[in-house]
Amino acid sequence: MEKRVSMVLFLLLMAVSVLSDVADGKAKDRATLSGLDRKLKLLNKPAVKSIKSEDGDIIDCVDINKQPAFDHPALRNHKIQMRPSFDLPTEKLDTRNESSQPVIQQTWQKSGSCPEGTVPIRRIRKQDLLRAASLEQFGTKPSNIPSATNKTDIKNIISPPSINNTKLNVFSMINRSSAILVTEGQYYSGAQGDINVWNPTVDLPDDYTTAQIWLKAGTGEIYESVEAGWVVNPKLYGDRGSRIFAYWTKDAYKTTGCFDITCPGFVQTNPKFALGIRLDPVSSSGGPQYFLPIGIYMDPNTGNWWLKILQNSGVVVGYWPKELFAYLWRSASLVEWGGEVYSQNVKKHPPHTKTQMGSGSFPQTLKGYAARIKNVRIMDTTLKLKYPEWVDTGSDEQDCYSALNDVPGNNVEPVFYFGGPGQGPQCN
Repeated sequence: MEKRVSMVLFLLLMAVSVLSDVADGKAKDRATLSGLDRKLKLLNKPAVKSIKSEDGDIIDCVDINKQPAFDHPALRNHKIQMRPSFDLPTEKLDTRNESSQPVIQQTWQKSGSCPEGTVPIRRIRKQDLLRAASLEQFGTKPSNIPSATNKTDIKNIISPPSINNTKLNVFSMINRSSAILVTEGQYYSGAQGDINVWNPTVDLPDDYTTAQIWLKAGTGEIYESVEAGWVVNPKLYGDRGSRIFAYWTKDAYKTTGCFDITCPGFVQTNPKFALGIRLDPVSSSGGPQYFLPIGIYMDPNTGNWWLKILQNSGVVVGYWPKELFAYLWRSASLVEWGGEVYSQNVKKHPPHTKTQMGSGSFPQTLKGYAARIKNVRIMDTTLKLKYPEWVDTGSDEQDCYSALNDVPGNNVEPVFYFGGPGQGPQCN
């Protein structure tokens, strides 16, 4: 009898425990769903009009004064600057012997346009948030992890850049592998370049690969950066297409900044151009070559950094307000052009990631096969464009991804090539 009572009590306790676990699980699920809904509401502002693009994206036309940028504490009283206060630099380039062409496809425009007074913003969906490591990390580059010594010393870079035999202040990080062209100075107020568009393979779920321009300022490892180019980032965008992106950070990716308009910061002013949109067509090995011509310039009168797509007469997309920064509102001191692969499987014991950079080919394969950036320019206090006086190349893992500034002949401007396949015979 006692055994039977004990058994009944035991079963009752088990039932209560299971029901409690189920209740706790449902409560956690409700909390998670509630958090997702709150995040989506913050990210996706009320749309005046929504457009379903044939490529699957949804574009929301948002009141320009109610866009996410103004949720940033530093921008609560910010007055929108609708256009640059100076003429952004232009340069007529000789392309008579160049079969390549710019590629900017805003596919969503085939299905409609945004009304006056609104800006197009790619809608974030619940499945996008569910792919993120956390809601707080959605839309961000993972924090830089210093090299093994906990110091991002120049000696940790296999092929470090230098100018006049002086090694540059470019840091190596465990979870990044880059191949870059770099210049360093005191007062850079802009940079541009025509970035060859490819669609490299991304291997691991959390990996991404970029081709881009960086403008940086700051002290030591805690630098500020404004960036733009193209990226393949399945975790963020949910596909393996090459997409145009913009990025900013105030603390070397530790707690600030994000891609596109996935957090408060970047102010969009153009009613016809959306960030985070797929680029099409892309270059093919030995075939047609396509380019994303990008420029980033500081407004000398406001300190805001403008993003411009250098196609036809130029498309001014918007700007990063000076209030976001402590150093960049004055000028940039470092400019980089090139590629970056993020992965937990770079600079470690085998196996190395198979995520490609650029075209997936090493730069030595040159035009038509390797990714390149041509018409490299900087802008200084004269507000004129010019090729940098001093440049050098650098790569973190030259057997995996490398860099080459090729000079094809006398009195011919260099063309920067970069990229690589990742894991291979020499990279493991």
